[in-house]
Amino acid sequence: MSNMARPAMDIPVIETPRLILRGHRLDDFPDCAAMWADPIVTRHIGGKAFSEEETWARFLRYAGHWLLLGFGYWAIEKKDTGSFVGELGFADYKRGMEPSLKGVPELGWALVATAHRKGYATEAVRAALTWGEAHFGSARTVCIIHPENLASIRVAEKCGYKEFQRTTYKGHTTIIFDR
Repeated sequence: MSNMARPAMDIPVIETPRLILRGHRLDDFPDCAAMWADPIVTRHIGGKAFSEEETWARFLRYAGHWLLLGFGYWAIEKKDTGSFVGELGFADYKRGMEPSLKGVPELGWALVATAHRKGYATEAVRAALTWGEAHFGSARTVCIIHPENLASIRVAEKCGYKEFQRTTYKGHTTIIFDR
């Protein structure tokens, strides 16, 4: 088997005091589509709500990352209710931007609007980073955040990310943070 082929793997489940991070299931798609259709969620992530078709492509990328790269995104659910509150994980999106982030694990997160300002993002990001340190070792990880997304900038900084560079991605100013 070439080093480009990876066998299917189980997606790790991570528990925090209030959350469970787990692989996406098909029945998560309606909640995922609703989250990405919410302009409150997307105002700093592309600036517009995503269609169901766009969200489906995103949803399939999550599974593809795990299958082909051994890392990807988790669905985030509340432990006490089992409700979907968002998603986060590492990806290599092969973004057409400078400087290139190709090959560098990029951490991203999005939470449903009703889960904002409750500390869930910080809790989930810290758990993902703990997994990432075990998986990637001392390798650099990055995240990109719109300069007006102050809540995500605070989460990134609390979790050890520092501003690396400001750049443009798809016509929008963005900040690259690294750790």
